[in-house]
Amino acid sequence: MTQNDLRIYLISRLISEEPEYSDIAIPDSELEQKRLLRALMNLRPPRAADAEFLSAQDEYLRREIASKGITDLSTLDCVEDGVYLWRGDITTLRCGAIVNAANSGLTGCYVPCHGCIDNAIHTYAGVELRLECAELMKKQGHPEPTGRAKLTRAYNLPCQYVLHTVGPIVRGPVTDSDRELLASCYRSCLKLAQQNGIKSVAFCCISTGEFHFPNDLAAMIAVETVRKYRRDTEVIFNVFKNTDLELYRELLGQYK
Repeated sequence: MTQNDLRIYLISRLISEEPEYSDIAIPDSELEQKRLLRALMNLRPPRAADAEFLSAQDEYLRREIASKGITDLSTLDCVEDGVYLWRGDITTLRCGAIVNAANSGLTGCYVPCHGCIDNAIHTYAGVELRLECAELMKKQGHPEPTGRAKLTRAYNLPCQYVLHTVGPIVRGPVTDSDRELLASCYRSCLKLAQQNGIKSVAFCCISTGEFHFPNDLAAMIAVETVRKYRRDTEVIFNVFKNTDLELYRELLGQYK
């Protein structure tokens, strides 16, 4: 099946799951179809899908990720021993694990086509990731505490695993508690990776988006914590915005 065939099939299946979607018409344009598919996946509650759906979804997502271009850790240059700085789409990075800046529900972002990293990771991993996260949360029995981490499979992403961590939400001036909780996110992810034999971890800029942690202070805490606790784990600081790229370059001594 072509990508167009797979996309239309997946949209049709997702529409058929919910009676209230019965009036949704599949648009003609590829871009609008992609947005509709992502929106439907974002809204889908955590539940099992049959083998036919998963086979089509997996083929579609892997082709989509491949078309964006996969970056392998082995192609990156160290900025210091065992540490890398990379600007790019974290859903296209092949490494041991990528870090997801999650919310306390841990089952992803339900806002259709939202621009957060949580939404992107769940979108391109596929619907099984949300289900695995929901099962973890059901077993835990309470929202995920800030500063902890959970490990899941990565499904259709090129990495092996996803580390989910909930960063602090900043309301007003940054407190000592905010600083410690953000550092705890990095420590918890590194510890979990080390416990599971994961040799490389890519960190996004935790808490700096919707959670309003100042970018410069967040970067400083990230670098300090990684330098102190990374041991033999290779770490990639993944940035998307030029502002963060410049901050990490300064902190990692690229301008010396």
